[in-house]
Amino acid sequence: MDVLFDGLVEAVGLLWSGDEDSWSIILLTLRVSLTATAVALLVGVPLGAALALVRFPGRRIALAAANTGMGMPPVVIGLFVTVLLWRSGPLGGMELLYTPAAMVIAQGAIATPIVVALVAAAVQQVDPDFRVQMQALGATPVRAFAALLGEARLPLLAAAMAGFGAVVSEVGAAQMVGGNLAGQTRVLTTAAVLATSRGQFSLAIAFGLVLLVIAFGVNLALTMAQQRRAVPR
Repeated sequence: MDVLFDGLVEAVGLLWSGDEDSWSIILLTLRVSLTATAVALLVGVPLGAALALVRFPGRRIALAAANTGMGMPPVVIGLFVTVLLWRSGPLGGMELLYTPAAMVIAQGAIATPIVVALVAAAVQQVDPDFRVQMQALGATPVRAFAALLGEARLPLLAAAMAGFGAVVSEVGAAQMVGGNLAGQTRVLTTAAVLATSRGQFSLAIAFGLVLLVIAFGVNLALTMAQQRRAVPR
């Protein structure tokens, strides 16, 4: 219990002391996780909607692949991204390995299947006659698609929360492609692992508690937006 209490005290200290190293870790965690989530939404929402609306050979296989991707071990994705970005790999010339950009790529790859699967499930629940009605009213395909996403906006926000939750708490891929370099690619999860390996349990607990605060804050904002939209006018 003393260790847990010390960790709580240290977590408060991390947030209020203004320590430059701690805040750089916190801000990088937010930057990487939010960027990866945004990438996953930009890629996953159109793909998920396409899987739900377009009939093509192999559609069920694609849906099954997206659903399988929801449970893909992050360390496996980290391995594939590392191989791609390795000096002798296909994208090695870009020199992205052990940079925040590599972490965004890996975490975006983790979150995208989650978003695709949840968006596909959400769009499939919308009344099939809705698009027909929109087209009958003269809506362009783009406006009809936007209206369709509007009908499924609550599950879409849930997909955003799920995607963010998957990346902000991820450690395996972040450590593999980022290298956990101090001041460059160290985020809260990798910092907590490093502190634990050094026996600095109070510091590790502090990083974990700060991570929980961040995850709760972002999900609280999304939940408030979700519920506000859910209230009938």
